[in-house]
Amino acid sequence: MSEIKKIALLIDCDNVSHNSIEGVLDELAKYGMVNVRHAHGDWNNPSLSGWIDRLHPHAIRPMQQFAYTKGKNATDSAMIIDAMDLLYSKNVDAFALMTSDSDFTPLVLRILESGLPVYGFGEKKTPKPFVDACSPFIYTENLVSEKEEKSEKSQPSAKKNKSDLRRDAALVKLLRTAVEQTSEDDDWADMSKVGHYISNNSSFSSINYGYKKISDLIRASELFEMEMRKDGTAMFIKDVRKH
Repeated sequence: MSEIKKIALLIDCDNVSHNSIEGVLDELAKYGMVNVRHAHGDWNNPSLSGWIDRLHPHAIRPMQQFAYTKGKNATDSAMIIDAMDLLYSKNVDAFALMTSDSDFTPLVLRILESGLPVYGFGEKKTPKPFVDACSPFIYTENLVSEKEEKSEKSQPSAKKNKSDLRRDAALVKLLRTAVEQTSEDDDWADMSKVGHYISNNSSFSSINYGYKKISDLIRASELFEMEMRKDGTAMFIKDVRKH
């Protein structure tokens, strides 16, 4: 049995809402254990009061960053230093960055160069370079609990229907390429291999389309035939164009 992956979660509290932290931790539980939880920000700033209430219940360690100079973001520099310290410590197997700031894109690329995955979480305003660098990247609006939704202006993405999914040319290309690259001679591909291919080559997450599982999204798209094998424990899919 493989060891549980240790994940370091670094939060840029200046640039992301506290209302999605439960959803972020639930999502990261799929990948491993979040043994490092650091929340960066100037805790003297009243705008972080919502975050303060979330620290203790979720065992998140506040990292104080004083704003020494107006207009300069001290949190960015501190988070980068924190991440590099953790990277060199070799005590973590993956990073999760919770921020909507594209200034962290070089940091993501540096961590990836060391062979560690980076899970990104940010609001829909997050610039595309940072979104694309992470694998996967999930919009935090899609992780807000129903209780919190009422107090949030932005609502989670509605579940995309078949027409919406098929109109997304980039999504269709990604899915078809993943199946083609992982399929056997009979054109059928193991869903688990398809999922691994997608996670290794893109920032895609089915959650951003309103689906908890990629298999549910693929079923809704009706772009592929689906078949259960190995006594119902393995799903295989095939492009409907290949008969």
